Amino acid sequence: MNEYKNPLVERYSSQEMIYNFSPKKKFLTWRKLWVALAEIQKNLGINITNEQINNLKSCLKNDINWNIVSFYETKFRHDVMAHLYAFGEQASLAKPIIHLGATSAFLTDNTDIIIIRDGLKIILHKLIIVIFQLRNFALEYHKLPTLAFTHYQPAQLTTVGKRATTWIQSLLMDLQELEFRLKNICFRGAKGTVGTSASFKELFDGNIDKVKKMEIELSKQFGFNQFYPVISQTYDRKIDTQILNLLSNISQSSHKFSNDIRLLQNLKELEEPFEDHQIGSSAMSYKRNPILSERISSLSKYVMSLSHSSEMVAATQWLERTLDDSANRRLVIPQSFLAVDAILIIWNNILEKITVYPKMIEKNIKKELPFFITEYIIVESVKNGADRQTIHEIIRHHSMEVNKEIKFKGKTNDFIQRIVNDKKIPVNENKIKQMLNPNRFIGFSSIQVIEFIENYVNPILTKFHYLLD
Repeated sequence: MNEYKNPLVERYSSQEMIYNFSPKKKFLTWRKLWVALAEIQKNLGINITNEQINNLKSCLKNDINWNIVSFYETKFRHDVMAHLYAFGEQASLAKPIIHLGATSAFLTDNTDIIIIRDGLKIILHKLIIVIFQLRNFALEYHKLPTLAFTHYQPAQLTTVGKRATTWIQSLLMDLQELEFRLKNICFRGAKGTVGTSASFKELFDGNIDKVKKMEIELSKQFGFNQFYPVISQTYDRKIDTQILNLLSNISQSSHKFSNDIRLLQNLKELEEPFEDHQIGSSAMSYKRNPILSERISSLSKYVMSLSHSSEMVAATQWLERTLDDSANRRLVIPQSFLAVDAILIIWNNILEKITVYPKMIEKNIKKELPFFITEYIIVESVKNGADRQTIHEIIRHHSMEVNKEIKFKGKTNDFIQRIVNDKKIPVNENKIKQMLNPNRFIGFSSIQVIEFIENYVNPILTKFHYLLD
């Protein structure tokens, strides 16, 4: 218990994302790259035997000899060389041809690209599940009127489902960007120390077609349709910035949702899950704190802050490469993925057991609804022969007086009764009371929800149906 534990690993993230950024996956991928490189070079005419290839492949099944790796890393102060020597000890027959013409960045950058791509696929899966849950929530409450707020002040009415569509729409924008990144991410490839392919030109006796064929085959073996045509020693670090900006965007959408849930929970209109034995406060036993939404908020801030770090790394690379990107990327990229993974898990947990309180929503509406019908009263009064400006001033006066009574004396809203009793307003009581139906004030909210789901959300869920099975 004396050593630091990463909370994202210990508490929040999924095992699949933790494994994706684990040393085991990273260094196994290095070995797979070495094997693929050797096999392709052999097929292109380099003097490598079938026995050496089989020796490499058989050693892929063995555990990494971590003690040997540690010994060599202490000796060389170079992680790639440590693993190269350790792998060479296991695959002794193939030792002379491992890493032929390659550089450290061939391993590290290609592996990073593979892990980033696989991480995006994990995020995609969880994002689709959240969108699916929100879709169901929006449909369930598409007709339920609720107060809308601007500046966190009561505005007019919307519906609970309509508000949920704004959460979905943010995620659809994130999903569109995620799909774009997955489609366009490229393999780093194999181009030597500074991207000129000089070592491979020597290896293949100046045959550029074989060098190109090698990169094409390598890319295919690792699931990529394309590789970056131009690199320096590394792939362009702006790629990391693009990925972390995407993760920041997902975090922004998540944070917005968590804010809304916390505000609405304070109004007692809805509530995130709260377990039977859960304790909200060590001192205030009645508290039901929205800890899941708060956790989303906390993690989202963290991810958004990390995206700026990747921007600074991309902006300050020197010429063909400087190593001050390395330690930063080891921290920033995995942490961002682990945090967003955790955010989407928590979001899904909230949606699985979120509770809506229609009676509280109705109660809050009734406090403000009388003010919403002022325009209707003006229109009806004008229809009955009154002057628009005169009626507007009368209503404004009553509104101000009611607000004073509510705020200074704690009285209930008697605005409607004041209007009914005012003989200068030519609208009868029954007509005014008919106006007090909340459904009159939700506009086309319900229809907008249904059309949005049918035209934009369902096609996405159909496209990714295999992620919901």
